[in-house]
Amino acid sequence: MAGDLFQDLPPPVAVQSQQIVQSSVKITTPESSSKPPPPPAPALKSALKRPKPRPESQPQAPPEKRLRFKTTTDASEKQVIEAMQKITSHIKNPSKFSKASKLAIQLIQAGSVKETTSDYFFAVLEAAMSSLTSCNEPSLRADYHALFSAAQDVAQLLSKKQQNLFSTWTIRAVWANDLFTDDGFVFSKATGRIKEDISALPLATKDDDMEEAIALKDETKETEEPSPITSEEPDPFGLDALIAKGNKESLFNSKKDDEQENRRLLKSKREALISCLDFAAKRYNMPWCQTAIDILAKHAFENISRFTALQRGAIEKLWASIKEQQTRRKQGKSVSGKLDVNGFEWLQQKYSTEKISIRRSVGGNGDRQCQQWLG
Repeated sequence: MAGDLFQDLPPPVAVQSQQIVQSSVKITTPESSSKPPPPPAPALKSALKRPKPRPESQPQAPPEKRLRFKTTTDASEKQVIEAMQKITSHIKNPSKFSKASKLAIQLIQAGSVKETTSDYFFAVLEAAMSSLTSCNEPSLRADYHALFSAAQDVAQLLSKKQQNLFSTWTIRAVWANDLFTDDGFVFSKATGRIKEDISALPLATKDDDMEEAIALKDETKETEEPSPITSEEPDPFGLDALIAKGNKESLFNSKKDDEQENRRLLKSKREALISCLDFAAKRYNMPWCQTAIDILAKHAFENISRFTALQRGAIEKLWASIKEQQTRRKQGKSVSGKLDVNGFEWLQQKYSTEKISIRRSVGGNGDRQCQQWLG
């Protein structure tokens, strides 16, 4: 009877839990029960830890091909000389100058320019300057500047005569091209170097003036050629006529005596410095260049006796034009309505009226209107 009363009730707790365990056992398959747990994640390797070497039996992958620039060369002296001769034959061509000059720079960097090969390298520089106007062409300025700047590292290997010519070419290829920069520091540094070379020139003699007159007379008999200077701006100071056509001749190949060679060298240096004055003058329309040009032109005028007659006339014209420009800037008005003066003139005008005293310059203009705040 009692058993009939409890037929509708659930079984005891122990029996129910046993059934749940049995059912779970039935659900778990033998394959899943025998499968081992997954291995733990591998620990991160240190970046400083070297990889283990491959076993000898395992083949290694071929190394990747990389493009490397050779800074040294194992070429023999004969091969270096042949390379320099080949560069010499091509560097005269303006269309091939860029590539030829880069090859010449590579020879410098590789240490191939030595005492035994210096004459052949000088022939490269001489061929590059066979036309003294090409170095200032807009498309070639950077390459000329790079070549003659790099050549400074091996200039001590050249003979004294070659060094003198190299210094003259450097004026045209490096300093003159620095005058076309947009960097005020580079421009001022170039004008400073030009001033130093002007100061180092000897005083011009009557023989120098006579030689210049004879050369000018001979040039007028020949067929006139267009001006070698190519510039989009007009010649504001009439200095283009001083770039002599005869400068295209090589000075090194001259067979004259040392005295005559020195005269030719001095003539070439004067003309190179006049060219620098010409290039600087053409940049006078840039306000930030005006102060440096004013100082350079004044210095050339103060050392005018170091130049020949025709060059002295051009420098006088340059300085007169500079002074006229200064007067216009002080009297005229610019577009902004302010006085069109450069930085040097502005400071000169400002401090010319300032009252400066060690004891009394406390406030503005020395009026002692500053209040004491130290207590």
